[in-house]
Amino acid sequence: MIPGGLSEAKPATPEIQEIADKVKSQLEEKTNESYQEFVAVEYKSQVVAGVNYFIKVRVGDHGYVHIKVFKPLPGQNEDTLELSGYQTGKSKEDELTGF
Repeated sequence: MIPGGLSEAKPATPEIQEIADKVKSQLEEKTNESYQEFVAVEYKSQVVAGVNYFIKVRVGDHGYVHIKVFKPLPGQNEDTLELSGYQTGKSKEDELTGF
């Protein structure tokens, strides 16, 4: 993978679901929503000074949100995940893009 480039979309793994779960409260605070369903479906990653994860999350019957989560490099507060962006009103067909 090219540093700074976005990876291909991959099915979400348990690790990706864990990352999404850890920033769920940050998203709920920013969107003023409460998500009963919060299932990571697929993701792309981008290597920067750490890793950006772009994750497609199912939040209801036909609702999706795209979230961008920054994970610092190992040794730099790697336990701190930051919700650095999000897009609401997405559908299952919407492609994950960098934002």
